[in-house]
Amino acid sequence: MTETPGPGRSWLLRLVIAFAFAQGAVSMARPAVSYRALALGADERAIGVITGVYALLPLFAAVPLGRRTDHGRCAPLLPLGVALIAGGCALSGRAGSLTAMAAWSGVMGLGHLCFVIGAQSIVARQSAPAEQDRNFGHFTIGASLGQLIGPIAAGCLISERDGAMGRTSALALVVSAAVALVSLGSLWRIEHRTAPARRDAAPAAKVPVSGILRARGVPAGIFISLAVLSATDVLTAYLPVVGEHRGIAPATVGLLLSLRAAATIACRLVMTPLLRVLGRAALLASTCLLAGLLCAGIALPVPVPALAVMLAVLGFCLGAGQPLSMTTVVQAAPAAARSTALALRLTGNRLGQVATPAAAGLVAGVAGTAAPFVMLGALLIAAAGLGSRGRDGGPPHRDHAPEQDPAVPGSGPVRAGRNRNPI
Repeated sequence: MTETPGPGRSWLLRLVIAFAFAQGAVSMARPAVSYRALALGADERAIGVITGVYALLPLFAAVPLGRRTDHGRCAPLLPLGVALIAGGCALSGRAGSLTAMAAWSGVMGLGHLCFVIGAQSIVARQSAPAEQDRNFGHFTIGASLGQLIGPIAAGCLISERDGAMGRTSALALVVSAAVALVSLGSLWRIEHRTAPARRDAAPAAKVPVSGILRARGVPAGIFISLAVLSATDVLTAYLPVVGEHRGIAPATVGLLLSLRAAATIACRLVMTPLLRVLGRAALLASTCLLAGLLCAGIALPVPVPALAVMLAVLGFCLGAGQPLSMTTVVQAAPAAARSTALALRLTGNRLGQVATPAAAGLVAGVAGTAAPFVMLGALLIAAAGLGSRGRDGGPPHRDHAPEQDPAVPGSGPVRAGRNRNPI
């Protein structure tokens, strides 16, 4: 098979830039949605429901999108995701009821899912097995950059003075839509072109979902990802509520959330030496355990400087779970179902995003606004237990055929050094 030219060595950097803008828009919109809902009269339970609806549509769409990506190109999902994110943000800003806000929040979540499935599949497909931890770590830096800048921008735009919270939170949502559209500029030729499969080549067998979930390492990777993302998601949605109860200004809340994201970036920048020292299993277990203890500690009425230190360390610990769980799932899944396995991981994430905020809303309504963080701490400690029993890297499962391009059934070997794309 003749190898066709790829898009150059810059694809990973451009993917990180695009993800930073897309995630920045979402991270700016999520607290803005909470503040706008509060301005419309929402209580803690309603905030939990709106936050859960963000994940509801993706919960049903993830596996079909993963199946499609396993047997086709990944790149078309990226502009589709951007369009849905931008539309959901802008229309949330114009919504005049909690029901409408919940609906457009779901559209935003579906767009984020489309973008992430396409982007993660590109990284898995275009990275050699030995480079996946590093490349997934670099890829998730884009998410952390977005989570760093988005809350600061939201905090600068949103004001509660003179009853302006409803108007300023709507403005923040419209601005977030514009930020999402900027990511389109980095998506050109983001995916390597591959030669079409030979007509006489046997089609790749469709791996059942049950078979993927039985692969050693996949369930643990899904649960760890669910726990880490749930902690990040509820922290983003509920820290504004905690701030309101403790008298912390929206701008300060935005800075605290961005501090958490900056610490997550720091973790991902030093992930390679951390992996050399600790190994994947020990790094996952230790960071999840410490994150669980710190998350529970947020329930304590500590002063803002102490809260800032706790969030910085918590952000560093949360930085390891997402990229390492991606590698765990990709290397444990069959070669013909890697995108579907990543989609199942995202389905677990979205299930957590539906159930955890709803549970957080119930807990907050009964035990106070800080109680959800105790619940998240228990979830992360359970993830630490699973991470400690996981496989510690090493070669992929023998059924994965890592040297064969999963995008092209029947393709020849892919050289391990072909896709070295440092950023």
